[in-house]
Amino acid sequence: MNSYAAIESEEQQKLRWQVELEFVQCLANPNYLNFLAQRGYFKDPAFINYLKYLQYWKEPEYAKYLMYPMCLYFLDLLQYEHFRREIVNSQCCKFIDDQAILQWQHYTRKRIKMLNAVNGNVNSQLNTSGGSNLDGLVDTQQSQITTGQQQQTQQQQQGGGQISNAMGGGGTAMQNGTVSSAVNTPQNQMMAQQQGQQSQQQLNGNSANSSIVPNQSNTGAAMMQKI
Repeated sequence: MNSYAAIESEEQQKLRWQVELEFVQCLANPNYLNFLAQRGYFKDPAFINYLKYLQYWKEPEYAKYLMYPMCLYFLDLLQYEHFRREIVNSQCCKFIDDQAILQWQHYTRKRIKMLNAVNGNVNSQLNTSGGSNLDGLVDTQQSQITTGQQQQTQQQQQGGGQISNAMGGGGTAMQNGTVSSAVNTPQNQMMAQQQGQQSQQQLNGNSANSSIVPNQSNTGAAMMQKI
């Protein structure tokens, strides 16, 4: 079989793969197995070897293409001579067929119940974990907000202390006369100018008085000489 596959073309290999896929899936029908048994196929050594060869469909890379996975179970049973002999009996075939139909009828219902149970457990776990995570997230955000407010208050207090210290230093400097001199410098200049003007006026007045007095003294001296 392998030597034959080696010389097959790509189209022939594809066709063979499709034929074997269809035949393997037909094994899921007990009535078809009864038909083969009554025709004597299960007594042919070549056909039995062919059934052994078809076991490669149990591998995951091939089994994923099967629409009726029950065929693999019957493929395993056909490897036993006792089953190949008993499947000829119509009553045995009918019993297997009834059990298969019941399985197919209840499989969907059972699977839905299983999926609902699994989904319910998953949803409950998600709700529980989600609620606890949400509470933890809210607590974390609240703690972060509280911490930020505390830090902002501390910064404001520190800034107010620095301002008060600066103002206190300024008051000390004002008491020492350094800041007042710096602040009142224009006023001091105006006062100095006014004082300079007053002193100039006084000087001018003194000079005028001095000029008058000598004239009086000179007049008196002349009068004394006349006397």
